[in-house]
Amino acid sequence: MTTPPTKLYGLDHLRALAILQVFLFHYFILSGGEPAWLPDAAKFGWTGVDLFFVLSGFLIASPLLKQLKQGEPLSLRNFFIKRFFRILPAFWVVLALYFCIPFFREKEALPPLWKFLCFTQNFGLNLQEYGTFSHAWSLCVEEHFYLLLPFTLLLLQRSTLLKRAGWLLIALFITGFFIRHYSFNTLYLPHEAAQNSWMYWYKYVYYPTYNRLDGLLVGVSIAAIARFAPQVWHRLCQYPTVTFIASLGILTGAYFLCAEPRSYAASVWGFPLIALGYGVMLISAVSPGSFLYRWRSPLTAWMATLSYALYLSHKGVIHITHELWADAKLNPNLLLIVAMVTCGMAAYLLHLVVEKPFMKWRNRFLKPEKKLVPPPVLMAQDAPALQQPVP
Repeated sequence: MTTPPTKLYGLDHLRALAILQVFLFHYFILSGGEPAWLPDAAKFGWTGVDLFFVLSGFLIASPLLKQLKQGEPLSLRNFFIKRFFRILPAFWVVLALYFCIPFFREKEALPPLWKFLCFTQNFGLNLQEYGTFSHAWSLCVEEHFYLLLPFTLLLLQRSTLLKRAGWLLIALFITGFFIRHYSFNTLYLPHEAAQNSWMYWYKYVYYPTYNRLDGLLVGVSIAAIARFAPQVWHRLCQYPTVTFIASLGILTGAYFLCAEPRSYAASVWGFPLIALGYGVMLISAVSPGSFLYRWRSPLTAWMATLSYALYLSHKGVIHITHELWADAKLNPNLLLIVAMVTCGMAAYLLHLVVEKPFMKWRNRFLKPEKKLVPPPVLMAQDAPALQQPVP
């Protein structure tokens, strides 16, 4: 009998896919579309953020639901200490680079500092005037999720509504459609004829937290099924190749649906369809019979480890790389490779100097938690892979 791996390699592959998509999409924007093959390869890369949301929903919810399943009180103190040391130090360092070193900025102007510090930058974000470090919008969504999920679970735990929590997830999904319908028709459409209509679409439809919960909800739903419906979970994991192919089919449909991202169909239905596609892919990736589950890749493991540092720093480093090599007139393909190398080096430095020391330091503040016996269906999911948050 083969011993299950102590780490879910499939999650590393998905993290690597997510950060690669985000990198290529932003490189395409910052480079003006070069190399020539890049626009076609990168135009769906913005969905890498949605994959990060699905992963985050699954990874963050799993240990909390584990405590609920076994009747243990939620350890909110430890939860927030882990989030604080994992997310904030690296974010603050990159934020300081943006505000203290103008050369690091990929665009001219930054939003006010207080919007970054209180994670409200994604509300009312005007890309035309304040497009620098705009990718921090997803961290705002993540931080709002980190606040809402544990307190919602705590309320459910202390009430008689925990067994009906599935209906809350369904209600949130449905509410998202109505909110995006309103955001598109009432807030965006009046500006559709404007020359800078794209800016209003990002401002009112793409960035606000209440429009982007689908990926997180899909991740939480998968974690809830794994914890509280093991028979259903077992059936879902029986045919990992089928689920992987199904995920590709769903994402292909999302690709064509979102061919024009600012259309009504893409704005209202695109986000949940993308989240569903990546959610099905996640199920395949954590299924023991999946090639993603068994395949160990040092490259994707390295990319997954650096994914948060890469996410934070890559746009500034791409900009600096382009500036420093502007006179060299490099072939666009070679310049892309140079940028990938410099971004990897910068991310590794950030990981080595900031992330690792703070991750070690946080252990001094954590209270010992009672060792809980995981249900058999999630033996692998409780491995170290679940302790590695995503951007």
